[in-house]
Amino acid sequence: MSKNPYESQKLLGEYLLFHYGKKEEILPWKSGPIDALNFPQRTVESLISGLDEFKLHAKALDVGCAVGASTFVLGKYFDEVLGIDYSQSFIDAAKKLAADNSIDYSYLVEGEHFVETKAVPPNYRGDIDFQVGDAMNLPSSLDSYDLVHAANLICRLPEPKKFLNRLPDLVKKGGYLILATPFTWLEEYTPRSKWIGSGDSKEKLEELLSPWFKLEYEEDLPFLIREHRRKYQYSVSWGSRWIRL
Repeated sequence: MSKNPYESQKLLGEYLLFHYGKKEEILPWKSGPIDALNFPQRTVESLISGLDEFKLHAKALDVGCAVGASTFVLGKYFDEVLGIDYSQSFIDAAKKLAADNSIDYSYLVEGEHFVETKAVPPNYRGDIDFQVGDAMNLPSSLDSYDLVHAANLICRLPEPKKFLNRLPDLVKKGGYLILATPFTWLEEYTPRSKWIGSGDSKEKLEELLSPWFKLEYEEDLPFLIREHRRKYQYSVSWGSRWIRL
C-alpha cells in the first residue's frame, strides 16, 4: 500500500480542529454553514436517535475513527468502545485525549502562520480504547458488536468491498450499523475499478448490504473541514442506520 497520506502535522491539526474545535475557531465569520459543524457527534447521535437505550455491557466499534471524537461520543451510550484508524498520528492523539483529557495542537491560519489551541473530548462513561488498524484487514477477533460506526471511510479505502464484506461478522444479529459517506470517489485513494457505483453509489451500497442488513433510517449530514481561515471543504455525507438481520 502507498504511503499513508494522513500522517502530516498539518493534517493532524485540521482533523483535531474538525473533531474538537469551537465554532469561533472553525468558522470565524458572521455567516457560513453552521449546520455543518460538529459532524463527528452528529454521525452518532443523529443516526441512533429514537433507538431504545442499549443494554448493560453493550459494546461498539468505530472504524476509521480519525482523532476519536465519534468514539468518545459512542462512549456516552456504550460500556465498551474501540476506535480504529489507519493513521498512527491520529491514534496517538486520540490516546492522549483519553489519557490526559486534553491535547495541545496548532492549526493553520494562513501561509505559515499557525495558532496554538487545546482539544478536549466530550464527556463519556464507557471504557474507551484506540488502536491502529486497517479497515480492509481487521483482526478476526473483532466480532459481534452491538453497533459498528464508520463515517467518511468507504470512499477512502483502496478496496471498500473488503470492509463491507467483513461487516456481517462485525455486527451481531439484531445489532446496528451506522454508515456515513459522501461518496467522494478519487483515484488517489480508490482505483476506479473498485468504486462502488458511479452516480448510483447509494443504490449499489444498498444492494451490497441487503443480504445481511436492512436500512432503517437515512439522513443527509453536511460537514465542514477548515484548511485555513478563508478556505474550507464543504461536503454532504449520506448518513444511514442499518439493522443486522
